[in-house]
Amino acid sequence: MAIITISHQMGAGGPEIGMALAQRLGYHYVDQELIQDAVRRYGLAEDKASHLDESKPTLFERFDAETRHYITVLQTTLLEFAERDNVILMGRGGQWLLRAIPHVFRVRAIAPFDQRVKNWVKHAAAAGEKPSQRAAADFVRRDDAEKSGRMRYLYEVDLDDASLYEVVINVEKLPYQAAVEMIEAVVRRPEMATTPAGRDIVASRVLASRVQVALATNPDTRRYRITVEARDGVVLLEGTAALDRAVDVARTVPGVRDVRTQQVEIPPIPPFVA
Repeated sequence: MAIITISHQMGAGGPEIGMALAQRLGYHYVDQELIQDAVRRYGLAEDKASHLDESKPTLFERFDAETRHYITVLQTTLLEFAERDNVILMGRGGQWLLRAIPHVFRVRAIAPFDQRVKNWVKHAAAAGEKPSQRAAADFVRRDDAEKSGRMRYLYEVDLDDASLYEVVINVEKLPYQAAVEMIEAVVRRPEMATTPAGRDIVASRVLASRVQVALATNPDTRRYRITVEARDGVVLLEGTAALDRAVDVARTVPGVRDVRTQQVEIPPIPPFVA
C-alpha cells in the first residue's frame, strides 16, 4: 500500500490524525522514532539532532560541515523508513524528499490560528502546564516560522505551497476521525498500490542519500558540496573539486555498482569595469 507523509501546523491535529490512521491501516507510525534511530545507527548527539530536526539552522550552522552531516543523516533515515513501505512519516520534509513517487500520498493538516492556539493550550494543560493565551500564541507563531524557515532553507520551497501535497485538509469543521476516514479511503484505492517502479525510485533516493552521508563524514570530502544522484545502483557525482576522492568514498557504500562524475566548472569572475 501507500507511504503517507503528514505535514501539519501546530495545533491542527497532525499527530492525532497520523496515529489514528496508522492504527486503522496497520501502518508503522514514525515521528520521534526517526530521531532515535538516526542517533543510534549513525552516532549523532541527540540534542543537536533534535535541534536541527525542529528548527532551521542558524547562520553559523549553515556553513558548518557537521551540521550538513546531521541534516543529511536525518534525511537518509526518513528515506530508509519510507523504503520499508506501509509507513506514516510525520513532517521533516517528507513531502519534498518523496515527491514524484506514485505510491506516496502527501497530506497537509491546517486550521485557523486562533483554533490552533486553543488546541495547544488544551494539550499543554493535559501535560500539567498552564500557559497563558499570549504565551501559547507566541509559541504557535514561532513554531510556524521555524518550520517554514527550515523548509525554505533546506529545499527552497514554500511549506504552504499546495502543489507539495495531494490533499490539504482544514480541520476547522472536521473531527480528526473524519480526516482519517478520508485519507484511508484514498490510500486503499488501487492507484496507490506500491509498484516495482515506485520501489526503485525510493531505493535510488536511499542509495544517493547514503552516499551523501559517506561524503559528509569523510575528512577528504566533507568540506565540499557534491551533488549525488543514483539510479539502479549507478551513482552520479557532480561537483567542482575532490571528485576523484569522492568516487573512492562512494564505491564503499553498499549497493553502489558504478560511479560516474561530472565536473562543474566555476564561471570566471568578470573583469571590473569602471
